[in-house]
Amino acid sequence: MTRPIRNSRRQFLAKTGNIIAAGSLAAMLPSLARAQAKPLTVGFLYTGVRQDYGWNQAHGVAARQIARLDGVKLLEQENVPETAESEKVMESMIRLDGVKVLFPTSFGFWPFIMKTAPKFPEVLFVHAGGLWKDGDPKNTIGYRGYMEEPHYLCGVTAGRMSKTGKIGFIGAKPLFFIFNNCNGFVLGARSVNPKITCQVVITGDWNNPVKEAEAVNSLVDQGVDVIVGNCDSPKVVIETAERRGIYSCGYHTDLSALAPKGFLTGAEWNWGRGAEFVRAWQTQGPYPNLLRGGFKRDMVKLSPFGAAVPEAVRAEVLRARQAFADDKLALYRGPLKDNEGNVILKAGESIDNEDNKFKLGVKFLVEGAIGKTGLAR
Repeated sequence: MTRPIRNSRRQFLAKTGNIIAAGSLAAMLPSLARAQAKPLTVGFLYTGVRQDYGWNQAHGVAARQIARLDGVKLLEQENVPETAESEKVMESMIRLDGVKVLFPTSFGFWPFIMKTAPKFPEVLFVHAGGLWKDGDPKNTIGYRGYMEEPHYLCGVTAGRMSKTGKIGFIGAKPLFFIFNNCNGFVLGARSVNPKITCQVVITGDWNNPVKEAEAVNSLVDQGVDVIVGNCDSPKVVIETAERRGIYSCGYHTDLSALAPKGFLTGAEWNWGRGAEFVRAWQTQGPYPNLLRGGFKRDMVKLSPFGAAVPEAVRAEVLRARQAFADDKLALYRGPLKDNEGNVILKAGESIDNEDNKFKLGVKFLVEGAIGKTGLAR
């Protein structure tokens, strides 16, 4: 069930104020056990509409998976701002609707989770950011996928399908994970076509359809014939590419329906892993407070191939996917230079795919990318 923020929630909070939930999780176990006979209510908070062909929709897919679990009832709230208002929404979902597991699905909700979680030790808070650290409340979880790995596979596909030897990447913000995704895309393409180049455009906005369409058109006019967009919703990127007659790769969720002719494949989150946390909370079983990873930990997915992708290319991409899963393929491996000629890795050197510290420090674009990060190294 999806519904807007109700006035009754605000009225309730105004009357009750910030009531601190008493007792520890251990003290709550008898009541939790009794609750097994009735559905466990799971709540999802979205920053926009669920069906956005992007970030929110990827979480909506996970919500539907979780809703199919035995003994689970789903409650959803759309258009929740990343402000103190989200704290009020979380508290009212707990108090009024009996939510026992909350999925606040955006980075900006984390500070408000940190304020809310200690008040409700009987509630599990699952955040899509992988920001959890020692000392944070034990009834919170951070999880996130390493999306540079499926972007690498998109790059392999693009490298095989491009006829001009020019591909394009449109990013929203100059942030480390955007650059990691871009580097994955470029490295994948150059693994099968070492001469290919990638034009990089940073729009400066998470959601700006006008800028995104302009970026696609500009890149196509420069000869780019495969493109991927890293913004909140790549819908406009995919649709504009389709109208211009070039190939595209998706991001966040399966976007193949938007481009029947030109869609190749896409990089998807596997937020459905959250079902394991829900089940653990139901059964009072163990759960990790922090889960990050790529194909090896089943945290990311590859979209279905589009009709244009030949069988030989599909097989090559799937072999690379299995190599990631088996920990036999390092995305960052030497010899490797950035696009300014600086040595990143020497021959024989590589970075572990789960080296989060390295990834957090990525402020460069790899050789073959045309563009600048705007960040000092």
